[in-house]
Parts: sequence; structure tokens; C-alpha cells
Amino acid sequence: MTIDQAGVPEARPGPAFPEHEARVDDLRGQLTAISGEATVRLAKRTSNLFRSRAAAKHPGLDVSGFTHVLRVDPESRTADVEGMVTYEQLVDATLPHGLMPLVVPQLKTITLGGAVTGLGIESSSFRNGMPHESVLELEILTGDGRIVVATPGNEHAALFRGFPNSYGTLGYALRLKIVLEPVKPFVELHHVRYDDRDSYFRALTEACDSGEHDFVDGTVFGPDELYLTLARFTDTAPATSDYTWLDIYYRSIRARETDHLTVRDYLWRWDTDWFWCSRAFGVQHRLPRLLLGRRFLRSSVYWKAVALERRFKIAQRLLKLRRLPPEETIVQDIEVPVGRAAEFLEFFEREIPISPVWVCPLRQRPGGVRWPLYELDPEALYVNFGFWSAVPLDPGERDGVHNRMIESEVTRLGGHKSLYSDSFYAEDEFWRLYNGDTYRELKRTYDPDERLLGLYEKCVRRR
Repeated sequence: MTIDQAGVPEARPGPAFPEHEARVDDLRGQLTAISGEATVRLAKRTSNLFRSRAAAKHPGLDVSGFTHVLRVDPESRTADVEGMVTYEQLVDATLPHGLMPLVVPQLKTITLGGAVTGLGIESSSFRNGMPHESVLELEILTGDGRIVVATPGNEHAALFRGFPNSYGTLGYALRLKIVLEPVKPFVELHHVRYDDRDSYFRALTEACDSGEHDFVDGTVFGPDELYLTLARFTDTAPATSDYTWLDIYYRSIRARETDHLTVRDYLWRWDTDWFWCSRAFGVQHRLPRLLLGRRFLRSSVYWKAVALERRFKIAQRLLKLRRLPPEETIVQDIEVPVGRAAEFLEFFEREIPISPVWVCPLRQRPGGVRWPLYELDPEALYVNFGFWSAVPLDPGERDGVHNRMIESEVTRLGGHKSLYSDSFYAEDEFWRLYNGDTYRELKRTYDPDERLLGLYEKCVRRR
């Protein structure tokens, strides 16, 4: 690996992958067979998106075969990976080499291609940014049917930089070359409690700037109960906890000041209970956990339950039967500059009755790369807030009122909102926030006939 003048790693040509090329040829044939008037979509059996979509009118592209880790190179600390590889597969391939991706999103079934085109974050993001920032090379099927290889320095550099936050509307990632980092066998955690927002975010900033920690995130249970979790790799552990079955990780934050996990269990500490969202399915009690076992206590199972609920509107029907007010679903991740974090949290606790809230610091990796569709100040530390629940609507309130309130506050505070869930922006505001000029230029270049959905149509109009 070499470094260009801007400090960005440059990918050297890698080995050929004949089986991968055969899958690419098959996919190209599928695209040719789809009518030129049809909107092209992926035929995916699973998703980690939380926004509804219109039913597809035509068969989608079958990318189910693009699930191979093609190569892990311990010497260069890189991996060549197909776009539909889940992070669970990727971690299982890299850990035997003492390596991991620079950022591992919290849920096992998030795919690498999905995290790069749709963003991702975790507790290493204060030093490693988002998943797309560790990509050296992208092989993309574009909307006009080309297979292009995009790097930071070649003729497709604009697509490389504009691919993150495009959500498959410019093309689909078929293969990615990413940077890895070394790990140790265990992670030591310290949960530190604070009782006010200002001291909490001061401590978070100091922890991110100190260079003493490998991982930093936090959990807010209430205005006077805020926990900062500081973690680092370690070669040894006196004993390790297990949050993959009977015990629940987020509850341990309140109960233990110090903890130890294997590195794999640390990476998936949130998956067993989908952070804390498993409580909605009644599986945080001892008996159902005993009956379900490790196999069914995972985010992919909860996601299937959510899909069924959406299809049959079970919760909505139950609320009506019990004569309770309708609820608005609020499933969002947003980030604001750390200097405005206390202000956002005060607003959230006043207006949105959801608890707990996940907190994750984020800073762009050094190197000078500009990611125009989701541009952060490269010098700034941001704080991501994740909140996933539903709140009752008052009489006369329309569905979406709380989500719109959050969007307005995030914009006011100079922040950003991820687009994996429902969005309510007016079209002109959306393009102002997500760089419509750059997006439209990329769309003209790589999908001139608009065979793929547009970003606003997909993320706001839910087509």
C-alpha cells in the first residue's frame, strides 16, 4: 500500500478472482434481461433499512452469490470482499489473522456494501470514522450497466467519493478492498457514570482526544444517569462475561464498573438484544431466553419479527383494541458537533419520551478526502445519538410530527441525519443538506437514463 500526497491510501492492482468475475458476468446478463423501462432494484431477502418501500413491479437483480471474502492479506492488512458479505462473515474471516475492519457496525447482518453506500458507525469511529473511510477500491455496477473500479485517484474518483450515502442509487458495490487493523484477544471495558450533560460531554471529548482508548461510546438512561464506556484491547483477562444468551449487555452498564469480553463478543455486544430493542418482543426475561437459546437471540431474528409486524400492522391493531392512542415510530441515528451535543440531548429528553439513548463519538479519518453526500468538518468531533422506539401521538397530531421535529433540531444545530429510516424533508431542503448539485452530476454520469431510483425518491418518497 502507498500513500498519495493527500495522505490517502492508494490501492495497488490486486490478484484476479475468477469465480467473482463469473458472478459479475452473470449479474451483467441479468441486467441486460431487465426491460429498459423498468426500475432496477436488488432482489434482497433481508435488509437493515427501517423505511417502508413500494412493492417492486419487476424482478430484481439477484446478488445473493456475492457473499465471499475473497482474500485476507495479513501482510498488507487488507481484505478483498464482495458487497453482500455480512460483517459477521467478515469478522470471522479476519479475526483468525489477528485483524478486524476499522469500524464494525453493531449488527451482524449489516453487509459491507450496505455500510459503505448507506453509512455506519461504532465505538471505534472517534478514531476511524465510518466504514467507507477504510475503503481503498470499489468495484461498482453502475446504473448505465458498466462495471467500474473506483479509487481515490483514478478516473472514477468522483464516484468513489460520492458513493457513500447514495444508497444504491448510483450503483451497487460488487467488490471492495478495505484496510484492516490489528487486535488483541480481549477488550477491557470501564463504565463511568455522570449525572449531568455538560460534564458528560466534556469527559467524552477528553477521552477521544487522549489517545488512551481503542473504543468509546455511551448510554444515556436519563438526564442524571449518563454512562461513558471506555474500552481498550488487552492481551489477558481475569475472566470474561458472556452476553450472547442469558445475560444482557446494556443492563451490565449500570451494574458493573469494569468488564472484560473476548474481542468477538465485544464487537457483537449489542447484537444479542438489538441494543435494548429486544424488550419489545418480550425476550429479556429469563424463561424465553432459556427457551430460545443463542441461535434466536440475534438482530436478524428481531428484524424478521419487525417485517411481519409491518406487514400485518399487529401493534397498530392492538393499540386500537386497547383504546390507546396511535404511536409514531422513531428509529433514527443523527449526529451533531460535540459542542452542541448537550443542547440536542436536552431537547430530546424534553420532547421525545424515549430511553435509553445510544451515544457514539465520530471523527473523520485524517487524509483530506471529501465525502460530498455526507460531508463532515474534518477537524470536528461529532456525537451520534441513536434512538429506536415509538411514542404516543396526542389527539390531533399527525404521524411524523416528532420525526420532523428531530430533523429541524438537527439542522439547526449543524448536524446530520442518516437516511436508513423514514425521512420527511421537503425536496429543496433535502438537496441542500445532501449536496444535490454533486449528486445530480454523478447521476448524469453513471445513471443517465435513471434506471436506478433517485436518492430523494428512495429515502423520502419511499419508492
